[in-house]
Amino acid sequence: MPSSVQEFGQKLCNQVERVILGKREAVQLVAVALLCEGHLLVDDVPGVGKTMLSRAIARSLHCSFARIQCTPDLLPGDLVGVSIFHPGQGEFRFRPGPIHHQVVLTDEINRATPKTQSALLECMEERQATVDGHTYPMPRPFLVLATQNPVEFEGTFPLPEAQLDRFLLRLRLGYPDLESELQMLHTHAQDGAVQKLEPLVEADQLQTLKESVQSIRVDDKLRRYLVELVQSTRRQPGIRLGASPRGSLALFRASQAWAALQGRDYVIPDDIQHMVVPTLAHRMIGSGGFDQAEATLQRMLEQHPVPL
Repeated sequence: MPSSVQEFGQKLCNQVERVILGKREAVQLVAVALLCEGHLLVDDVPGVGKTMLSRAIARSLHCSFARIQCTPDLLPGDLVGVSIFHPGQGEFRFRPGPIHHQVVLTDEINRATPKTQSALLECMEERQATVDGHTYPMPRPFLVLATQNPVEFEGTFPLPEAQLDRFLLRLRLGYPDLESELQMLHTHAQDGAVQKLEPLVEADQLQTLKESVQSIRVDDKLRRYLVELVQSTRRQPGIRLGASPRGSLALFRASQAWAALQGRDYVIPDDIQHMVVPTLAHRMIGSGGFDQAEATLQRMLEQHPVPL
């Protein structure tokens, strides 16, 4: 039921805001990704709370958590795990890597080499890892929050378009306002703020919420409006590559989740418009980067007629 999804979203926001102040919109987008079984690209500067957000989400969902610091010498085996020979038993045994946790923070993903990035891609898209010919499924739920620093590119390997397209949403936390940063001095004066958070739901309850989101109604006129917006990204001046059909599916699912978080069992144009930028901006390639893509999308929303 949408009311259950709305209640979950409100509880998640209220709990995470105990440690991440003034970022309700970002927490709501994390909830959208969870309900759609998607992944998040967090494009922001260091020190704004990306790690704490990930840990708070894992605690709130009663999920296992791992943090991976990406560097150029990080190997695929360091990510997915390796098979180790045990002489006593005379056999190889698989030791899982950190990607086999339910909530995974992949810090500075663009510092990993393309080979390691491709290993992460299989885990995100196929929800499995292949090691020595054996396939190991990812746990459920499975959420990857990958971060990259938008102001420092020395020694980095930019994510290819194919991998950017695998992220359901892209978000920015940004700096807190004055009151939130002042309150942070009180909240984090003592250690262990995240450890005090209590689990809100179990994995099976989250699966029920996901299924209810899939039943959210979308009128045929809104489906056409959504696809027209996505196709319009491919004809914009200054944009070399628009959003793919995967972007249409992502926007459709994200709009359903956003509508459910608002307590509705149907999608309205506002839901689609609200999710356009976080869903499509990172799927568009232009000379001006994400900022150009966001400005283009805002202009499109103003010019494109909304169905009655």
